[in-house]
Amino acid sequence: MNSTNHSDVIVIGGGPGGTTASTLIAQRGFSVTLLERELTPQYRVGESLIPETYWTFKRLKMLDILKSSHFVKKHGVQFVNSSGQLSAPFYFHEHKPGECSQTWQIRRIEFDSMMIQNAREQGVAVNQGIRVLDILFNGDRAVGVLVKDADGNRKELFADVIVDASGQSSMIINKFKLREPDPSLNKGAIWTYYEGAFRDEGKNEGATIVLSLKNSNGWFWYIPLHDDIVSVGVVADFDYLFKGRQDHETTFHEELQNCPVVKKRIATGKQVATMRATKDFTYRTKQAAGNGWVLVGDALGFLDPLYSSGILLALKSGELAADAIIDGLNRNDTSEKQLGIWAKEYFEGMDRMRRLVVEFYNGFNFGDFVRRFPHHKGNITDLLIGDLFKADLDQVFLDIDQMKSEEKSTANKH
Repeated sequence: MNSTNHSDVIVIGGGPGGTTASTLIAQRGFSVTLLERELTPQYRVGESLIPETYWTFKRLKMLDILKSSHFVKKHGVQFVNSSGQLSAPFYFHEHKPGECSQTWQIRRIEFDSMMIQNAREQGVAVNQGIRVLDILFNGDRAVGVLVKDADGNRKELFADVIVDASGQSSMIINKFKLREPDPSLNKGAIWTYYEGAFRDEGKNEGATIVLSLKNSNGWFWYIPLHDDIVSVGVVADFDYLFKGRQDHETTFHEELQNCPVVKKRIATGKQVATMRATKDFTYRTKQAAGNGWVLVGDALGFLDPLYSSGILLALKSGELAADAIIDGLNRNDTSEKQLGIWAKEYFEGMDRMRRLVVEFYNGFNFGDFVRRFPHHKGNITDLLIGDLFKADLDQVFLDIDQMKSEEKSTANKH
């Protein structure tokens, strides 16, 4: 623990959002204390990066670390429809040539360790094995935290800004009742890992594959990782996946019957991990900041994993929050308005990705859409690679609404 009990910024949580915010703030010379409950990073799902993470990694000085890692290189994504038809590979470099078009499939324990070590090397005071018991307020302003170390000792730590990056269990979310579930995306997932399962070759080896179920009730992810491991999971409506079903293992294998392409791919492999499940998917918070506090990462919100946007959103929220905090500290302004000045732009970007996800679940045909509006092909690609934070993309959704209206009108005439 730091010898002093005051820092410019305290960050709660050592995941991607917390390490991003802490590193960028420390780069500017401010004192940053990062508090992580676990002594070492624990298992997390969320293994596939999308290309727009490149720019935040560049600011974090993480690119050389990732390039020298054994993470599988990801050059694109493929889709399999409910009839089992595999799409042509969707290569990122065809839209944005250059180094930024290649990304990685990661193992979170290793990736999170790299991010924590990188934060430490850039001046963040990283404290692991520290449990935050409470966030301290003076009136409506967050001023510090009450912590307990691995030996059971309690201590109060103070800061000008508290960054809550503690995930879905955020104390600030619960204190102010900020969580807003998304009834349109009430999904769940069941997943595990296979060794020796089928892998494509060459540039396609690291591609994420999204495979629709035959009954169109959901989809499988198929993500090739290093050490000959593949992450395989099924996502569907909560009620469909969990109500009236047996155990997760049985449900998973029942859904394999609904997805012959995945069943065939894993036939050569063996399951090497227990079955895991999550039943708490898409949500967001009513606000991103208050006087003296900011939410980032999963503490701010989480979006359905269809297009692998989770880590991008964590990095982006950490980055935008860091810039607002740096500016606020320089001007001695840590008000809600200053610390949350980025939230509108962020949520608009998140909502664009959300809309794309909703359209997928509603069965919208993006191939037909691009044929009808060919000038939007690049915009659809921008959305898929995570280049979400620009207003001109909103025209895509206006034209999607137009096309759906035309289809509905035609159907009514018949």
